[in-house]
Amino acid sequence: MPTPTKGPRLGGSPSHEKMMLANLSANLFEHRSITTTLTKAKRLRPYAERLITMAKQGDIAARRRVVGKISANSATNQAIVHELFTVIAPAMAEREGGYTRIVKIGNRKGDNAPMAVIELVMEPVSPKQAVVKEAEQATATPAQKPAESTEAEATEAETTEAESTEAEATEAESTEAEGQK
Repeated sequence: MPTPTKGPRLGGSPSHEKMMLANLSANLFEHRSITTTLTKAKRLRPYAERLITMAKQGDIAARRRVVGKISANSATNQAIVHELFTVIAPAMAEREGGYTRIVKIGNRKGDNAPMAVIELVMEPVSPKQAVVKEAEQATATPAQKPAESTEAEATEAETTEAESTEAEATEAESTEAEGQK
Protein backbone atom coordinates (compact mmCIF):
# COMPACT_ATOMS: atom_id res chain seq x y z
CA MET A 1 0.00 0.00 0.00
CA PRO A 2 1.46 3.38 -0.90
CA THR A 3 2.31 5.66 1.95
CA PRO A 4 -0.11 8.53 2.44
CA THR A 5 1.04 11.96 1.44
CA LYS A 6 2.11 14.38 4.10
CA GLY A 7 0.59 17.78 4.54
CA PRO A 8 -2.80 19.08 3.52
CA ARG A 9 -4.90 17.14 1.04
CA LEU A 10 -5.84 18.57 -2.32
CA GLY A 11 -9.42 19.26 -1.40
CA GLY A 12 -9.61 18.86 2.34
CA SER A 13 -10.64 15.35 3.33
CA PRO A 14 -9.12 12.11 2.03
CA SER A 15 -12.44 11.03 0.52
CA HIS A 16 -12.69 14.31 -1.39
CA GLU A 17 -9.15 13.88 -2.67
CA LYS A 18 -9.92 10.33 -3.80
CA MET A 19 -13.00 11.48 -5.71
CA MET A 20 -11.07 14.38 -7.23
CA LEU A 21 -8.33 12.04 -8.50
CA ALA A 22 -10.95 9.63 -9.85
CA ASN A 23 -12.68 12.44 -11.76
CA LEU A 24 -9.39 13.87 -13.05
CA SER A 25 -8.27 10.45 -14.26
CA ALA A 26 -11.63 9.81 -15.94
CA ASN A 27 -11.33 13.15 -17.75
CA LEU A 28 -7.72 12.36 -18.68
CA PHE A 29 -8.72 9.04 -20.24
CA GLU A 30 -11.69 10.60 -21.99
CA HIS A 31 -9.94 13.66 -23.46
CA ARG A 32 -6.33 12.32 -23.53
CA SER A 33 -5.15 15.71 -22.19
CA ILE A 34 -6.38 18.05 -19.44
CA THR A 35 -5.28 21.40 -18.06
CA THR A 36 -5.10 21.64 -14.28
CA THR A 37 -2.88 23.03 -11.56
CA LEU A 38 0.63 21.69 -11.32
CA THR A 39 -0.01 20.19 -7.87
CA LYS A 40 -3.07 18.26 -9.07
CA ALA A 41 -1.19 17.07 -12.15
CA LYS A 42 1.68 15.77 -10.04
CA ARG A 43 -0.75 13.96 -7.73
CA LEU A 44 -2.71 12.57 -10.71
CA ARG A 45 0.28 11.09 -12.53
CA PRO A 46 0.94 8.01 -10.31
CA TYR A 47 -2.80 7.41 -9.89
CA ALA A 48 -3.46 7.38 -13.65
CA GLU A 49 -0.35 5.36 -14.45
CA ARG A 50 -1.37 2.73 -11.91
CA LEU A 51 -4.79 2.48 -13.60
CA ILE A 52 -3.17 2.08 -17.03
CA THR A 53 -0.89 -0.64 -15.67
CA MET A 54 -3.96 -2.46 -14.32
CA ALA A 55 -5.67 -2.05 -17.69
CA LYS A 56 -2.68 -3.58 -19.47
CA GLN A 57 -3.36 -6.82 -17.59
CA GLY A 58 -6.70 -6.96 -19.38
CA ASP A 59 -8.48 -9.51 -17.21
CA ILE A 60 -11.86 -9.15 -15.53
CA ALA A 61 -10.34 -8.67 -12.07
CA ALA A 62 -8.27 -5.75 -13.31
CA ARG A 63 -11.36 -4.25 -14.97
CA ARG A 64 -13.27 -4.48 -11.69
CA ARG A 65 -10.42 -2.84 -9.78
CA VAL A 66 -10.31 0.04 -12.28
CA VAL A 67 -14.09 0.44 -12.12
CA GLY A 68 -13.77 0.59 -8.34
CA LYS A 69 -11.17 3.34 -8.59
CA ILE A 70 -13.09 5.39 -11.17
CA SER A 71 -16.58 5.84 -9.80
CA ALA A 72 -18.75 3.07 -11.20
CA ASN A 73 -22.09 4.83 -10.73
CA SER A 74 -21.89 6.78 -13.96
CA ALA A 75 -22.58 5.32 -17.41
CA THR A 76 -20.02 7.67 -18.96
CA ASN A 77 -17.37 6.35 -16.58
CA GLN A 78 -18.25 2.80 -17.68
CA ALA A 79 -17.61 3.91 -21.27
CA ILE A 80 -14.32 5.48 -20.20
CA VAL A 81 -13.22 2.23 -18.53
CA HIS A 82 -14.12 0.35 -21.72
CA GLU A 83 -12.08 2.80 -23.78
CA LEU A 84 -9.18 2.50 -21.33
CA PHE A 85 -9.12 -1.28 -21.76
CA THR A 86 -9.76 -1.42 -25.52
CA VAL A 87 -7.90 1.63 -26.87
CA ILE A 88 -5.44 3.11 -24.39
CA ALA A 89 -3.99 -0.05 -22.80
CA PRO A 90 -3.17 -1.77 -26.14
CA ALA A 91 -1.52 1.45 -27.34
CA MET A 92 0.65 1.41 -24.20
CA ALA A 93 1.51 -2.30 -24.46
CA GLU A 94 5.12 -1.66 -25.56
CA ARG A 95 5.76 0.93 -22.85
CA GLU A 96 7.08 -0.16 -19.49
CA GLY A 97 5.96 3.02 -17.74
CA GLY A 98 5.84 6.75 -18.30
CA TYR A 99 2.36 6.76 -19.75
CA THR A 100 1.73 10.44 -18.93
CA ARG A 101 3.53 13.71 -19.60
CA ILE A 102 3.26 16.93 -17.60
CA VAL A 103 3.98 20.21 -19.38
CA LYS A 104 4.07 23.45 -17.40
CA ILE A 105 2.18 26.26 -19.12
CA GLY A 106 2.62 29.23 -16.82
CA ASN A 107 0.48 30.76 -14.13
CA ARG A 108 -3.29 31.19 -13.99
CA LYS A 109 -4.44 34.75 -14.47
CA GLY A 110 -6.80 35.01 -11.48
CA ASP A 111 -4.81 33.62 -8.57
CA ASN A 112 -1.36 33.13 -10.13
CA ALA A 113 -1.48 29.35 -9.54
CA PRO A 114 1.05 27.37 -11.59
CA MET A 115 -0.80 25.51 -14.35
CA ALA A 116 0.15 22.41 -16.29
CA VAL A 117 -1.16 20.17 -19.04
CA ILE A 118 -1.12 16.46 -18.25
CA GLU A 119 -1.50 14.23 -21.29
CA LEU A 120 -1.25 10.60 -22.27
CA VAL A 121 1.83 9.66 -24.25
CA MET A 122 0.16 7.83 -27.14
CA GLU A 123 3.14 7.81 -29.50
CA PRO A 124 4.77 4.42 -30.03
CA VAL A 125 8.06 3.74 -28.31
CA SER A 126 10.75 5.62 -30.23
CA PRO A 127 13.38 3.80 -32.30
CA LYS A 128 16.02 5.29 -30.03
CA GLN A 129 14.56 3.36 -27.11
CA ALA A 130 14.54 0.21 -29.25
CA VAL A 131 18.24 0.74 -30.00
CA VAL A 132 18.92 1.16 -26.30
CA LYS A 133 17.08 -2.10 -25.60
CA GLU A 134 19.15 -3.86 -28.29
CA ALA A 135 22.36 -2.49 -26.77
CA GLU A 136 21.35 -3.74 -23.35
CA GLN A 137 20.70 -7.18 -24.78
CA ALA A 138 24.02 -7.12 -26.62
CA THR A 139 25.91 -6.28 -23.44
CA ALA A 140 24.12 -9.07 -21.61
CA THR A 141 24.92 -11.73 -24.24
CA PRO A 142 28.78 -11.59 -24.29
CA ALA A 143 28.84 -13.42 -20.98
CA GLN A 144 26.73 -16.13 -22.59
CA LYS A 145 28.60 -16.14 -25.91
CA PRO A 146 31.60 -18.27 -24.79
CA ALA A 147 29.28 -21.14 -23.90
CA GLU A 148 27.39 -20.71 -27.14
CA SER A 149 30.62 -20.44 -29.13
CA THR A 150 31.97 -23.71 -27.68
CA GLU A 151 28.73 -25.41 -28.61
CA ALA A 152 28.93 -23.88 -32.08
CA GLU A 153 32.57 -24.93 -32.43
CA ALA A 154 31.70 -28.48 -31.36
CA THR A 155 28.92 -28.74 -33.94
CA GLU A 156 31.23 -27.27 -36.60
CA ALA A 157 33.88 -29.85 -35.71
CA GLU A 158 31.33 -32.65 -35.98
CA THR A 159 30.15 -31.42 -39.39
CA THR A 160 33.71 -31.08 -40.71
CA GLU A 161 34.56 -34.60 -39.47
CA ALA A 162 31.45 -35.95 -41.16
CA GLU A 163 32.27 -34.10 -44.37
CA SER A 164 35.87 -35.33 -44.32
CA THR A 165 34.79 -38.96 -43.82
CA GLU A 166 32.27 -38.60 -46.65
CA ALA A 167 34.98 -37.10 -48.87
CA GLU A 168 37.37 -39.97 -48.04
CA ALA A 169 34.63 -42.50 -48.78
CA THR A 170 33.88 -40.93 -52.15
CA GLU A 171 37.60 -40.82 -52.98
CA ALA A 172 37.95 -44.49 -52.06
CA GLU A 173 34.95 -45.39 -54.22
CA SER A 174 36.36 -43.42 -57.14
CA THR A 175 39.77 -45.11 -56.87
CA GLU A 176 38.09 -48.53 -56.70
CA ALA A 177 36.03 -47.66 -59.77
CA GLU A 178 39.20 -46.58 -61.63
CA GLY A 179 41.00 -49.75 -60.53
CA GLN A 180 38.21 -51.94 -61.90
CA LYS A 181 38.35 -50.28 -65.29
